[in-house]
Amino acid sequence: MAIGLRIAEQFTRVAPALIDRAAKLPVANIGDVMNRMQAMRGGFKAYGGRRALVGPALTVRVRPGDNLLLHRAIDLAQPGDVIVCDGGGDLSIAVAGDLMASHAVSRRVGALVVDGAVRDIKELAQLDLGVWALGATPAGPHKEGPGEIGYPIACGGLVVAPGDLIAADEDGVVVVPREAAEAVIAAAEGHAAKEAATTAAIRGAGWDRAWVEQTLAAKGFAITR
Repeated sequence: MAIGLRIAEQFTRVAPALIDRAAKLPVANIGDVMNRMQAMRGGFKAYGGRRALVGPALTVRVRPGDNLLLHRAIDLAQPGDVIVCDGGGDLSIAVAGDLMASHAVSRRVGALVVDGAVRDIKELAQLDLGVWALGATPAGPHKEGPGEIGYPIACGGLVVAPGDLIAADEDGVVVVPREAAEAVIAAAEGHAAKEAATTAAIRGAGWDRAWVEQTLAAKGFAITR
């Protein structure tokens, strides 16, 4: 099939056990342990009723302002999937609104992540669905195609492959490549435990700040007292 006119319905999703573990972690911690390289660019806003979500990516690429393939992706989604849509970053026409989002809820989709615009903001906030997008506009979409489902896409400045682990909260969205997910989540769990200990120390007025001076000295700062 020609590029732009293809749909891959079968792909390997990240393991459910890793999704469950990732759901217990702050999204920022997951991003930190990937050397801060796997966070989608700033600007994605949480519009849906679910403000935090982890799940496997179902990837969609649409022509900016056209949502035909996004409709089909909702039909193909498995429960808990995060439909990640490359809308080209276009904000002039919304590619999803409350009707599509309600259909996604009926299909038990976990979230929509749209590199583009959505609409019906009041209604989206009342749905049991995560919705992350770059912005909102009342302008409605076309339904003509072309587009693709189940192939690697670009979204938020990152490559997203079908089956990758997507984690999102009110900070934004991170992408964990499926083949690296087990190592990343283990590292994020350790990072979260370390941050929890630091937070406890700060609240107990027992935080040792010596590491700050050690780091400054290692970088060659001259400290005069």
